[in-house]
Amino acid sequence: MLTGAEVKSVKNGHISLKGSFVTMHDGELYLTNANISPYPFAKTAETYNPTRSRKLLVRKSEISSLIGKLQTKGLTLVPLRVYTKKRLIKLEFALAQGKKKFDKRENIAKRESKRRMERFIKNN
Repeated sequence: MLTGAEVKSVKNGHISLKGSFVTMHDGELYLTNANISPYPFAKTAETYNPTRSRKLLVRKSEISSLIGKLQTKGLTLVPLRVYTKKRLIKLEFALAQGKKKFDKRENIAKRESKRRMERFIKNN
């Protein structure tokens, strides 16, 4: 559920899903930590919170199928993309499992070695 100014801002592409996730409270889904910047031409209140939780309009049958999957340890609903379909704003999300600690260390080591090689090539 978005306000009118948020809808216009999203349709202009001013939304960031980085670090956001979908949570469940009282049998309803909420988009948390998604940053929707204020629409510049709207008179928004000074108390506008760009990262507030926003209720997602999802069918009860879809929610009930997700409840069992979310109960599984380590699974989270992660938003993938936002798109418009006619006059509606749709959110595509997926069930994902977080990385393990050793996976993160692997990626950091690869990134650092790549940086070292690029520096070496640049200096020589």
